[in-house]
Amino acid sequence: MAKVKITGHASGTGILTVTAPDTDVNRTITLPDATDTLIGAATTDALTTRINANGGRKNLIINGAMNVYQRGTADVVDSTATFSLDRWYCYLKGGALATVTQDTDVPAGQGFGFSHKIDITTGDALGTSTDITRLSYDIEAQDLQHLEYGHANAKTMTLSFWIKSTITGTYIADFYQQDSAGDRILSKSYTVDSADTWEKKTITIEGDASGTINNDNGAGMMLNFGLGAGSNWTSGTLATSWQNYDATDQFTGQVNAVSSASNNIYITGVQLEVGSVATDFEYRSFGEELALCQRYYEKSYAQATTPGTTTDNGRHAFFFNTVNNGYVGGFVKHIVTKRATPTITVYAPGDGTSGEGSFYEFGTSTTNTTLGADQINDAGFSVYKTGVNCDAMALHYTSISEL
Repeated sequence: MAKVKITGHASGTGILTVTAPDTDVNRTITLPDATDTLIGAATTDALTTRINANGGRKNLIINGAMNVYQRGTADVVDSTATFSLDRWYCYLKGGALATVTQDTDVPAGQGFGFSHKIDITTGDALGTSTDITRLSYDIEAQDLQHLEYGHANAKTMTLSFWIKSTITGTYIADFYQQDSAGDRILSKSYTVDSADTWEKKTITIEGDASGTINNDNGAGMMLNFGLGAGSNWTSGTLATSWQNYDATDQFTGQVNAVSSASNNIYITGVQLEVGSVATDFEYRSFGEELALCQRYYEKSYAQATTPGTTTDNGRHAFFFNTVNNGYVGGFVKHIVTKRATPTITVYAPGDGTSGEGSFYEFGTSTTNTTLGADQINDAGFSVYKTGVNCDAMALHYTSISEL
């Protein structure tokens, strides 16, 4: 039988001595002092954050390390909100243009392999009141219920991230909450101190006891990294605490980071977690991160292949022996169940033509024909064509169910 002996000290430190069974070997463990900083000096919220950090997934942001890039193409961004790296989209309203890509420029020694790069290709002086540029991320509402918004004990969150920008000065991270009557916003400022240098930023977001977040699959909260804004967005007083939406209070004080075609902005390591303490970044495996992203976007192509590429690799094929202008079709099951009924785009493997599939008559050449998508739901979709003679049909696809 093991012997256990505990001796106390006036300072509060204890010595735990354990004798292993059938031996005389003692093992001594020094217990922490009552005033040790891990326990005694920690606030309740900080200690809760440390405990929660070990209790499962803590980061509310999917693809915060910018690892997943299924679309895989350098997108030119204008006034249309354009998804680039998975779950992230850029919006430039006004004269600015940018190319958004996945980049290997990352903060040294932090464990990141990629960043989200916004390369300004046409500058904007923000002379028009409606001009605005932002990088945005939407969080599904049902994933935010534990924040308890609308209640007195609404949870505090902490946002942490790395940023590198050509332009120094004041930037705004804005939270837009859509489900409350009149919508709600909270905007926090931070400073980029040195040009073209990676810097880590930490921002505390108080809980909103007056706002509400629906328990559904819609957008519950939007995170906006401001990059530049005209007077419609900057002429008020910055909304440093939760308030009903007023556009003029959203990006007040935001520096113009899109002023010149020589400007670049990089962001990575984005983490949003419950509590007032920024804990270490939660590194998830690529496979887990990809599956989380595929709830909103998936493709039949290989991960390194851009949709619309001419390739048979990974295509879906259905085989028939149809004559006399018959009906051909089949069902494609999603890799991951989608957030909601998705938008389906099919591509011909033979030449990448959007909206078409490839039809084969054995012994003859391949032809493309427009395909219809039908019976679309979160689990998959059917593709079909009537009035054709063929032995097989093949297609690639993308399935999009973004917020």
